[in-house]
Amino acid sequence: MDVESIYEEIDNSKHCLALVEGPNDEKSLSKLGFTNIRQLDKPLYQVVEELQNEKEVLILTDLDTHGKKLYRYFYNELTKKGIHVNNRLRLILFTTPVQQIEGLSTFLERKITHIN
Repeated sequence: MDVESIYEEIDNSKHCLALVEGPNDEKSLSKLGFTNIRQLDKPLYQVVEELQNEKEVLILTDLDTHGKKLYRYFYNELTKKGIHVNNRLRLILFTTPVQQIEGLSTFLERKITHIN
């Protein structure tokens, strides 16, 4: 996957609420222009309750085993409530070496620097 495609998907996705695991993930997405970011700072069921009025959510948990379990939980719970889960950026990230969302902005910065 080329860097341009990743940036294009980021531009298409940053209007959505992005659900992330922690503060470093939030910082990384903020650097990329995301403004509506929600950390997992409460029990998971409470986070789901707080998201009930959202129409679309990006679940950007890490791509490791723990992050995949969190993704499955939120995907199942949110879709049960009729909330659309936008998977496009997450699926693109699986084609990159990025495993933690906190490393996404650094990965892209390095790619841009390398290209220039």
